[in-house]
Amino acid sequence: MKDLSGKTCWLIGASEGLGRALARQLHDQGMVLILSARNGARLTALCDELSGARALVMDVTDPTAVARAAAEAGHADLVIYNAGAYDPMATGAWDTGAILRMSEVNYTGAVHVIGAILPQFLGRNAGEIVLIGSLAAYRGLPGALGYGPAKAALRSMAETMRHDLRGSGVAVKLVNPGFIRTRLTARNSFRMPMLMTPEQAAGHVLRAIRKRRFRTDFPVPFSWAIRALATLPDVVVWRGR
Repeated sequence: MKDLSGKTCWLIGASEGLGRALARQLHDQGMVLILSARNGARLTALCDELSGARALVMDVTDPTAVARAAAEAGHADLVIYNAGAYDPMATGAWDTGAILRMSEVNYTGAVHVIGAILPQFLGRNAGEIVLIGSLAAYRGLPGALGYGPAKAALRSMAETMRHDLRGSGVAVKLVNPGFIRTRLTARNSFRMPMLMTPEQAAGHVLRAIRKRRFRTDFPVPFSWAIRALATLPDVVVWRGR
């Protein structure tokens, strides 16, 4: 497994939930942290807790702000895109604005960040990009109208980048969690199978970062069920509809 000590990580989406727990675990591994999110107060409090960590307030939906933040961040060995937005929404409750906001954070924001840091990585033939996706990317699911399609786009982009960057020295990883207990999933009214704490999920992400594997799905039993669902014919999945 790769040694992370002394490496610099720019973690985007660090102020809450999975990102906050992941920042703590990366700090424990000896990483130098640059932490970004929109909530400056939460970032500052976290940096006060993690010695040497630096706060870089940023809105991923603003390409000018992202470019400015990337220049201020400077050298990074690892960039983790963990920014996320989620509102449960069924098609009958269609809200164009909410769908676009989810897409802007979950997918377009990643495009902004990658566009800002990729030239640096390619210029030195080194660097790693970790995209935090979701098991919801594998199959259209009820009530995931804005979230699932954006995560599916992120998954497709990661797969394309993996092929295009082969041999460049720049690595891309895709990490797809299941349900994590956060302020976002607290909005769900249904039972969430194999619900994880942010700390448990962060442990999975950390192990994925330290390995060479491109794709990591977790928790494993639930991910197998979702992947199996994605391979079934539509006539089986939507039988009776």
